Amino acid sequence: QVQLVESGGGLVQTGGSLRLSCTASGRTLRSYAMGWFRQAPGKEREFVLAISATGGSTAYADSVKGRFTISRDNAKNTVYLQMNSLKPEDTAVYYCASGSYSRNWYGYTYWGQGTQVTVSS
Repeated sequence: QVQLVESGGGLVQTGGSLRLSCTASGRTLRSYAMGWFRQAPGKEREFVLAISATGGSTAYADSVKGRFTISRDNAKNTVYLQMNSLKPEDTAVYYCASGSYSRNWYGYTYWGQGTQVTVSS
């Protein structure tokens, strides 16, 4: 059974940083693209970043360019989301997903349970 587990969320002040991790069990991530999505209360789930299976390609939402980065450590079966210069509008539940390299949620097969990120003003 494939399981993705996110960690690293929490409460941070505006301008602060957090690093989210997503570790997989039951599936080797090296063969799959990984994505991060987020969902704020009352809003639809939105794309944040994606990284290809090899790590050679990345895609970013305009809202996070220059502030967020995605990386992967295939040896640890883990993907990271480094978030800097956080803003209150970044407050959301963040989800990692495994599947095809895509900006669309339906390109991904497996999802984590989500981790809450709250940015205070």
